[in-house]
Amino acid sequence: MQMRVLGKTDIAVSALSFGSLFTSRLGPGIEESRRAVHRAIDLGINYFDTAPAYANSEETLGECLSDIRTLLVISTKLGGRPQPFDAQDKRRLVSSFEESLRLLHRDVIDILFIHEPDRPQQYAWWTNPEETYGPVIEVLDDLKRRGLIRFTGLGGTTCAEMAHCIRSNRFDVVLTAFNYSALFREAAHEVLPAAKERRMGVVLGSALQQGALGRRFDDVVQQKPAWLSQPRQQQLLAFYRLLDESGLNIVELCLRFALSDPEIHTVLIGPKTAAHVEASVAAAEKGPLPADIMGRLDEIAAMVPFRPFEEPMILPLNNPQGYWGPGIANLGAGAPVGKSLARRASEGEP
Repeated sequence: MQMRVLGKTDIAVSALSFGSLFTSRLGPGIEESRRAVHRAIDLGINYFDTAPAYANSEETLGECLSDIRTLLVISTKLGGRPQPFDAQDKRRLVSSFEESLRLLHRDVIDILFIHEPDRPQQYAWWTNPEETYGPVIEVLDDLKRRGLIRFTGLGGTTCAEMAHCIRSNRFDVVLTAFNYSALFREAAHEVLPAAKERRMGVVLGSALQQGALGRRFDDVVQQKPAWLSQPRQQQLLAFYRLLDESGLNIVELCLRFALSDPEIHTVLIGPKTAAHVEASVAAAEKGPLPADIMGRLDEIAAMVPFRPFEEPMILPLNNPQGYWGPGIANLGAGAPVGKSLARRASEGEP
């Protein structure tokens, strides 16, 4: 497994890293998760990411790693625990971190991310959004000073908002998801350049767009559900034609695309089984994509340079009838931007 330096942290991480969402009750069970984790380590993966918001992932990952003596890189996040969650309460933030240490059986966490720092209606982290400042910054600084964390990070899914947080120059690593893949390139405009300018480590999540690029959905795309825009439909059809012409497997192509970008230091995979790990590693070992394939991909990605308005953040190609359309718009609902639902409720707002 190729090793890469994670930006200014100087941590050496494997080109593929292990996202632990399904190493939880959302996955196939503890024994299969253990096999997947151990197989990943056998194949050279040394970086594992988890979060309190990923069901019981921290606990399960900690159990899977309990008998491992290999030196690993572990990251987790602040956000979502304890409930009701209050991003302004330093005592609760420290308590959440201490729970992470306990569940993961660690004395030190290598990277502690702020989860969704770019979505103030989910977690209201900032008392001063312009300066990307709030109580969590004081908590992170204190944990780092005490030697309980090595580096700090941002883990989010937007573009302009994440780039703004990155430019605060307060963090060491960024985990960006849902916005950079073979077909989706929004992060290339601001997120990746801002991170590069500050020598931040870049962790890429959702290289398979949460499963939308995990396999082909030819019939669904041809039928065009109401929520699938015509530009996106035509883009997906062109992408499938490229797969046919090149003979490449869709997962292999998407992983090799992500690994071809020198601005991406490690690419998270979200395996459920040891077989998933083996397939991802086999794809990675084939190296960067040929220049002609990269050129074709760039052309296809340019067919939809930005998401069509109200496109689902996660394209529900695997369950096209299960998505009914957009929810209530913020302005239509009178929802004050910048306040979490919990904070609005505590202040007596609807």
